[in-house]
Amino acid sequence: MTGKLGKLWATKAKDDEWWSSFVTSPVAIAANFVVAEQNWITPNRITGMSFFVAVAAAVFVIVGGYPNFIMAAVLIHISHVLDCMDGQLARYRQTSSPIGSYLDRVSDQVQVALWFGAAAYAAYSQSDSVLPVFLALIGTAFYGLRGYIKYISIEFEMAQDPDYVKRLANGTKAKTVAGLGFGLRANVQWFVREQPKILQFNEGVFVFILTAALLLDSLEPMLWIFAVSQVFWGLYRAVEGGLRIRDNNQHPIQK
Repeated sequence: MTGKLGKLWATKAKDDEWWSSFVTSPVAIAANFVVAEQNWITPNRITGMSFFVAVAAAVFVIVGGYPNFIMAAVLIHISHVLDCMDGQLARYRQTSSPIGSYLDRVSDQVQVALWFGAAAYAAYSQSDSVLPVFLALIGTAFYGLRGYIKYISIEFEMAQDPDYVKRLANGTKAKTVAGLGFGLRANVQWFVREQPKILQFNEGVFVFILTAALLLDSLEPMLWIFAVSQVFWGLYRAVEGGLRIRDNNQHPIQK
């Protein structure tokens, strides 16, 4: 498919997270359709704007009260749309850079800590119990462990095989199977296949469960879901990474 919309759609990450895949990422494409030719709007500026909006959302959660929770839920979604926009715009303009990717990923990690820390404080203020704070700390720590395991695993793999990252990138490129020009049936099938991603409990799911909890004014149950899911996935990734490293040491790659 040719044309501006087609080129923008091609910038959508092929393996987006659950909520990003069919909500915030398509909204980001629509927004980029409007701003893509505005040269003063750069991917890095959008990253900065996303982070600023995320901080504002955390402030509204901390202040508390249902009207502020609604505002925070809206701002969290705006922040996530902007977070999708920056990478799409960089790919559309072919200006992707290591520093841009770095800033995007660091800000994402900080946002998660801000949002769930703010939610923990708000839940503590409502219940006068420290349990929500504990749940947020555990969830944030194990979410960080997931990323840490990923990168130390890559470090060990590269010690065995310097071409590991290149092979990994080539082997994980997703094929476009839906979207504009693929027809209703292909898109419905894609939509159904995307739903199990909710069980991965990554950033896209965080946006959904956190905004739902704010709109329902039910923060502590959400923090339980956050903490339990991150403990499970953190331990799972740790065991998985350890077994892979052990197997590679027993069967080193032959050059």
